[in-house]
Amino acid sequence: MTPIVATLAAIVLLAGVAFALVRALRLERPWLQPWAILRATVQLGILSLVLAGIITSPLLVGAFLVIMVAAASWVVRQRLDLAARASAGVAAIIVVSTAVPVAVIFSTGAVEFSPRYVLAVGGILIGNSMTVATLMGRSLGGLIVDHRDEIEGWLAIGATPRQAALDVVRRAASTALIPSTDQTRTTGIVTLPGAFVGAVFAGASPIIAAEFQLLVLAGILAAGGIVVTGMSRLFGSPRTLPMSRVR
Repeated sequence: MTPIVATLAAIVLLAGVAFALVRALRLERPWLQPWAILRATVQLGILSLVLAGIITSPLLVGAFLVIMVAAASWVVRQRLDLAARASAGVAAIIVVSTAVPVAVIFSTGAVEFSPRYVLAVGGILIGNSMTVATLMGRSLGGLIVDHRDEIEGWLAIGATPRQAALDVVRRAASTALIPSTDQTRTTGIVTLPGAFVGAVFAGASPIIAAEFQLLVLAGILAAGGIVVTGMSRLFGSPRTLPMSRVR
């Protein structure tokens, strides 16, 4: 069996396990996990071909990062069922949350400023910013529904919408930051993060790989803080209260 055939066989088997378990538990849309794996396979195949042609071009890398931001914003919009106007705000949040850590990392000289490293760091931060934005949006929507009476009570005694929703906004922001925080806290003990493993496999010394991974983790935490700040400003003053959770 050739390596590519063995890889595909393992992917199919693992996708089958995920599908079978989710279906057996009667969870919603059990086909989502195999579909996600299929999409990842196709997208990574295309990405591998594309990156070979753009990895040394600053303009093409910049264009690719713009595409990634657009895709991340679209995912958040779909997950949170946002209007177009709010989607533009989410896109701006993702841009800022990525740009600030990237600027710090490269302006300090911590990592060589080159297209390939900008793409690597920027891509990681965009993905994590998307996740934090989605988690906060879903958590905030659920908390507003669960605490609707409390929020309405604050409004009834003269609080502004932002003041009335302040407690649930803070809870949602804290929840959204948990995965990033736990990933950082458990690195090297519970998990071997991808950037570290990839750098070691590429031939870097473990010390250099650890330095790069720490920069990535610090960037992820900074990006997460920017995301929840932006999401708090964008959605922390609801004019109407939803009647049900986002599905």
